[in-house]
Amino acid sequence: MNQFLQAKKSDFQKAVEFFKKEIGSLRTGRANPSLLDGVLVEAYGIKNPLASVGSISVTDGKSILISPWDKGVLKDIEKAIQEANLGLGIVNEGDKIRLTVPAMTEETRKELVKKLNEKMEHGRVSIRQVREVVKKSMEAAETEGIISEDDLERFMDELDAEVKKTNDELKTVRDKKEVEIMTI
Repeated sequence: MNQFLQAKKSDFQKAVEFFKKEIGSLRTGRANPSLLDGVLVEAYGIKNPLASVGSISVTDGKSILISPWDKGVLKDIEKAIQEANLGLGIVNEGDKIRLTVPAMTEETRKELVKKLNEKMEHGRVSIRQVREVVKKSMEAAETEGIISEDDLERFMDELDAEVKKTNDELKTVRDKKEVEIMTI
């Protein structure tokens, strides 16, 4: 494998990992603590991730229980979840918050698949950007006489194969998530 591709190979994997993290917050009709990953709570004068101000647990397939470490931030947690607009039912039980995941309609499922496709396209753009960086460095090396034209051709084929492999991995992850979303 060529040194140019080797130097940026981890960037391809980072794009896939970022995509996996991004789609983890998409609702699938089942309770999952990752739904709350993007929620920031205004507490103690700064914005904190929800997981740092309380424990998050799944009590059954349809509800999530949040128990704050400090009961004084309960209202702040409730407000942050409302502002995040996650489409979850919020019940303040006095010392904890219970979130219920409503059943998804066919329309909601199709909307989520649309969002999933948008996130996948962002992942593909990231992969193309990494490809361009590698391609430019290889072309510059060829121009400077560091590698031959034949090497450049072979390296470009390796690069394209890596891009295809990474895009296929992205598509596999996306397809799996779509099945989760569309399953009733």
